Amino acid sequence: MPDVGEGLTEAEILKWYVQPGDTVTDGQVVIEVETAKAAVELPIPFDGTVHALHFPEGTTVDVGQVIISVNVGGGDAPAVEAPVAEAAPVVAAPAAPVAEEEEPKGRQPVLVGYGVAASSTKRRQRKTASTVTAAPEAPAVVSVPEQLNGHGPAAARPLAKPPVRKLAKDLGVDLATVTPTGPDGIITREDVHAAAAPAPAPVVEAPAPVAAPAQVPVPVQAPAPAATAEVSSEARETRIPIKGVRKATAAAMVGSAFTAPHVTEFVTFDITRTMKLVEELKSDKDMAGLRVNPLLLIAKAVLVAVKRNPDINAAWDEAAQEIVLKRYVNLGIAAATPRGLIVPNIKDAHAQALPELSKSLSELVATAREGKTTPAAMQGGTFTITNVGVFGVDTGTPILNPGEAAILAVGAIKLQPWVHKGKVKPRQVTTLALSFDHRLVDGELGSKFLADIAAILEQPKRLITWA
Repeated sequence: MPDVGEGLTEAEILKWYVQPGDTVTDGQVVIEVETAKAAVELPIPFDGTVHALHFPEGTTVDVGQVIISVNVGGGDAPAVEAPVAEAAPVVAAPAAPVAEEEEPKGRQPVLVGYGVAASSTKRRQRKTASTVTAAPEAPAVVSVPEQLNGHGPAAARPLAKPPVRKLAKDLGVDLATVTPTGPDGIITREDVHAAAAPAPAPVVEAPAPVAAPAQVPVPVQAPAPAATAEVSSEARETRIPIKGVRKATAAAMVGSAFTAPHVTEFVTFDITRTMKLVEELKSDKDMAGLRVNPLLLIAKAVLVAVKRNPDINAAWDEAAQEIVLKRYVNLGIAAATPRGLIVPNIKDAHAQALPELSKSLSELVATAREGKTTPAAMQGGTFTITNVGVFGVDTGTPILNPGEAAILAVGAIKLQPWVHKGKVKPRQVTTLALSFDHRLVDGELGSKFLADIAAILEQPKRLITWA
């Protein structure tokens, strides 16, 4: 498993695009993985035939672990696959580890082409290779595949990889009772889930023994509620592993909430004129084929307000004890995806005209929905917009994206009675909420910035006069 260049330590295998026996070519995408930041497709860096896939889909794998073996050249697995025999048992090739162990001095192809860390990856391979070399001490017991599981000659020990064993432990499933469906008798995550699903059924049999001994005393009734509670608990609760984007988001939000002193201010205003401008732009020939919506003009209003209040676009450098003022705006847009919340950003959004900004927003949203946002697209943000209004919510108190000084939450736009030109009329009204880091932004700056955004959206001609 390669480091995709972002210093990540693990990734979950989402999908394999190849199977053992398939022919692969240099640069061919063979796997899709989900890191803590995004889903990424990884290519293979050499030609050959797939020998083995060492982890099933749904497994979280540490960076540096071998995930695939490919036979190249004369058919022997490349050096980088030296520790593979321990990761996924292959009874048919007991001599492979010996041949593989002799090659680490040469080139070690890795996925994506980021290179192999000379310290950790090679050292781990040699250690694992020695473990595999020890396994052939029991060649006479070829019929016992458990010998290749890396846990000693326990013939009765079920075959399962560490993540699967942990899952079984969490779910209270005895692996000895699970029927394996994986290759070479390996128990998969699906097998464990299947075994866990009917688990409450045996508990139902408990009332039979209780009823059989016809014990009249009251204490006999005590076990019944306990059994019922156990069944109810397992049937009504579902445990979901915290990993991938959800895990990274949780860590970032906790870190932000308990590091930066948050202050949130609100403003409610009449956005009717901006909504009219949205409709006019939809029929403008310069915006033909582009998506025009309120978020586009709100984003443009934010960029103009940043230009008028540049100190809002800053970051706190704790290590250097400095405030970093940024003269560019990488505008982040919070996006809810099936895998969790992500915040990709539009690079140098401050330099984009309205048509270009519209195109960038559309591409950002489409890529996020498809789960194809790259880690690079989520780095370097300077200011974030989160549009909770699409869910019918009036407003909220957003948590800062780590490394940024402020975040704007956009509420729902609703038709409400409003005093307009001295009369109460139905107008389109919305509420904006601005959270900011009080170490960087004081009340005056935060208030001016938020007021400027509202003023621009009340009178959108200010997009021109204030730009």
